[in-house]
Amino acid sequence: MAKGPTLMLERAFIGGLVCGVDEAGRGPWAGPVSAAAVILDSNPRKVPKGLDDSKKLTAKARAALEPEIKAKAVAWGVGFASVGEIAELNILHATGLAMCRAIEAMAVRPVFALVDGNYRFKLPCEVTTVVGGDGKSKSIAAASILAKVARDRLMEEMDGLYPGYGFASHKGYNAPSHMEALVSLGPCEIHRLAWRPVRMVLMGQDPRLAGDLQDDLPFGD
Repeated sequence: MAKGPTLMLERAFIGGLVCGVDEAGRGPWAGPVSAAAVILDSNPRKVPKGLDDSKKLTAKARAALEPEIKAKAVAWGVGFASVGEIAELNILHATGLAMCRAIEAMAVRPVFALVDGNYRFKLPCEVTTVVGGDGKSKSIAAASILAKVARDRLMEEMDGLYPGYGFASHKGYNAPSHMEALVSLGPCEIHRLAWRPVRMVLMGQDPRLAGDLQDDLPFGD
């Protein structure tokens, strides 16, 4: 049995280009959600080595793979959905919007999309869901890397616009330093107001007294 992602799922499609699609940033308390779509070359020699689920790679490995993916891919695209759009649509549908934008940003339009997870988003091409896809499909793995690196880069920029919150380090996720800053400074413009710890601070309550908030999201991670 092959270890790590392969191109087997991509090769099952006949009659059009297939892209891998994945997102980053559904769970954080702050910042947008990002998504990426990648069409890899069918020639394995033209596929970057070391592709895997972005969560299994170090930040250094992801940073090194990002330009190689963009250079060797048939096409790629990255899209975001803002904090305002997350509030308006909910995190699930905002994720779908980011995925649509990623596909629409591609220089070549795919016919099929392999999407990580089990939710069939409405995208501008035929969708096949793949649970654990970033560990099975190289194109989904490549998309997970592009989405993660793009969002991390944006959150580092947000750290300069909203100093004191530590966005450059925790990228908006649950972290002790983020909790301390949220309580002492209050939410900023890029905090997701529907998330429980942010909402509690707005109500004058201390989330640190509420127990584990790691998985407490309005619509899941």
